[in-house]
Amino acid sequence: MRTAVWLYLFLFVAFFDLHAQYPILTPFAVSLGAAPSFIGLMMGLYSITHLPGNVIAGFGVDRYGSRLFIVFSLAAAGIILVFQAGVTNPWQLLVLRSISGFVLAFLSPACMALLARLAKDRVEQGKLMAGNGLIHTLASVVSPAAGAFLVAQIGFTTAFLVLGWILIGTAACALLFIRDVPPQASEALDDLATNGTAGHQHSPLTLKNPKKSTAGGKEASPDMSVPWLVYVLPVAMSCAQGILSFELPLMAHTMEAMMTTGLLFSVVSLGALLTLSLLFLNRLSAYLRTLWGAFMLALTYFAIAAGAPLPLFVLLFILGMAKGIIFPALSTLLIELSGGKRYGRTFSVLSIAFSVGSFLGPMLAGQLRDHVSPYYIAFVGLMIAVSLLPFHTLRPPKANAHFSRTG
Repeated sequence: MRTAVWLYLFLFVAFFDLHAQYPILTPFAVSLGAAPSFIGLMMGLYSITHLPGNVIAGFGVDRYGSRLFIVFSLAAAGIILVFQAGVTNPWQLLVLRSISGFVLAFLSPACMALLARLAKDRVEQGKLMAGNGLIHTLASVVSPAAGAFLVAQIGFTTAFLVLGWILIGTAACALLFIRDVPPQASEALDDLATNGTAGHQHSPLTLKNPKKSTAGGKEASPDMSVPWLVYVLPVAMSCAQGILSFELPLMAHTMEAMMTTGLLFSVVSLGALLTLSLLFLNRLSAYLRTLWGAFMLALTYFAIAAGAPLPLFVLLFILGMAKGIIFPALSTLLIELSGGKRYGRTFSVLSIAFSVGSFLGPMLAGQLRDHVSPYYIAFVGLMIAVSLLPFHTLRPPKANAHFSRTG
């Protein structure tokens, strides 16, 4: 587990560094003369350039492991931030953000695949996934406010330089201290666990050829397939998050307003941290947690759009609580539906879904915000995903449906 501890440490630094940019990128683009529609385009291109990186990571992580992809992603993102400190017009920023989107696409699937391979059994695997969500949330609690404070103290240029060199240093440490797990080793565990549960613990519509016979007459492990309808939800979630990330920074016209925006992003993370800390929720069905968490998230966006008589920070805290329920549940649900096979490709497709939604959100918000509240768009997208999720199977999968305890 030493590798897991190092990985959590590097993930914290990386997520802190990246989330610190949320409240400062939009004001920085505005200071360069960018219009809101251009900012939406820039945020959308950052997300859409994730796609080729996600595809490469999906196959590369399964074949070559995670370590080199993690190191490359962190180092390249840091170098780009160093160059970003010297941009003088919005088009230069657009190009650098697009390249940054590509190189950072390797980080999430590589980290999640490595965490999944480090586990000795399915129970430990679930704990490591929950730990990933907790680290992500802890970093995002303080980083937006810290990023805004940093810019207020030393300016945009120096702030980007500092953040860039932190990422480069993190990449160097990751190269030294992270030890990869060969994909073959984790697949041997998956085959053992799946063979022990094959034929009587799977959901009927998530299997292709559920019973295959080998030459010796023994039943081989089932070939699990994740239904595509499940990925509609991460598209809708990231679209809604992209809209929020686009709208909140537009409130910032002064340094004081930018600090307030950073604090609002931190409020969202505090809400997520609260529900992530409720460990008893992990005993509930991953499917039900995903479904009801998404429904709660949709209602919160509707309340923000409709101007509910509640302070904005209260609504954002509730929004964060819903995210804290969904993210670990969604990861667990995908592992269950995949049967513990091909972690790299499973989380790569998840990252692709998040990238597509993150592209759509800012683009739609930038083009339609003069006609309709972008938060209504987030609500409609999430409700469509919630309505489609129950159709991914005839019945909700049981908790740990495809896993067996090995110790």
